[in-house]
Amino acid sequence: MAISDFKIAVVCSSNMNRSMEAHAFLSKKGFNARSFGTGDKVKLPGTAQEKPNIYDFGCSYDDIYKDLYNKDKTYYTQNGLLNMLDRNRRIKQHPERFQECNEQFTVVITCEERVYDQVLEYFENILSFGNKPVHVININFQDNHEEARIGAFLICELVTLLSRSEDLDNDIDQLVVK
Repeated sequence: MAISDFKIAVVCSSNMNRSMEAHAFLSKKGFNARSFGTGDKVKLPGTAQEKPNIYDFGCSYDDIYKDLYNKDKTYYTQNGLLNMLDRNRRIKQHPERFQECNEQFTVVITCEERVYDQVLEYFENILSFGNKPVHVININFQDNHEEARIGAFLICELVTLLSRSEDLDNDIDQLVVK
């Protein structure tokens, strides 16, 4: 399959860290990748654990960056959120919710088991998602900057293997085990 025909969705909860890191990494390697979240809202840590920053999907990365910058530039620079948002706004305009996308993907990779369950639930509840199969694979890794980088590398290795298959439907079990 041509690399441009091999369409990948990477999905985490808020479309902020893990899915965006993998989206960036896969895109740099030439893959046709998109990223999404499955949550009801986009949630980022706040200055206190009981006060997260909550945004609607569709709120631009630029607006979120400016909001956090104005709230506490030093704090959000030190914890890496401003750098993460700066990367995100160079990749795409805003966080997207997977359940609102009607695009057909070859592979959907989730970054935690809860998100995997939400993606499967979505597929079970929609009437039609085209007539092509989609392979949903979960790779669990923590939601922090270092693990997101490692996870993006692992996702890219897996996607590279999958994209080289001439018969993914028959080969996927063996490829995932490698």
